Amino acid sequence: MAAAVARPGTENVKGRTRPFLGMSVELPFAPVDTAIRREAGDLRVSADAAEELARRIQRRGAELAREAAEHATDAGRKTLMVEDFGLDAADAPARDTLTLPVAPVDRIARLDIPDEYRVSADARVALAARLETFAADAASGAATLARHAGRRTVQAEDVETYFELVE
Repeated sequence: MAAAVARPGTENVKGRTRPFLGMSVELPFAPVDTAIRREAGDLRVSADAAEELARRIQRRGAELAREAAEHATDAGRKTLMVEDFGLDAADAPARDTLTLPVAPVDRIARLDIPDEYRVSADARVALAARLETFAADAASGAATLARHAGRRTVQAEDVETYFELVE
């Protein structure tokens, strides 16, 4: 299953590349802001940093869903399950322990996969858990970069630099 590759300044939505005009409204900024502030400790967090992290979370979620769809297809299924997201069903966290809301995560999961795929309720929670771990790692790294730069505020450039360093 080959996915269309987005060019700089574009985004890939449902297999179509279109101009990127900012983040589509899939993931609310408030839970992302909560996640980044948790990792930032005593540092302040700019709105741009939360927005950039939300964008990165959304991209990663769509990427994980594409990979999960490939696993499901290989297993002869059209329903994405917890194991397709690399988690054991027994290890999946409870929905009420997550910061990221599951409904927007479900919409993110469906961005780049064909419409015939379904995402099980437990798989949505598993994806949200994977994305929270991803967000916590990025937020922690961005906070470290802000401290290293001698700033008291985590900025979007810290999030961007973190991803430049780890990708």
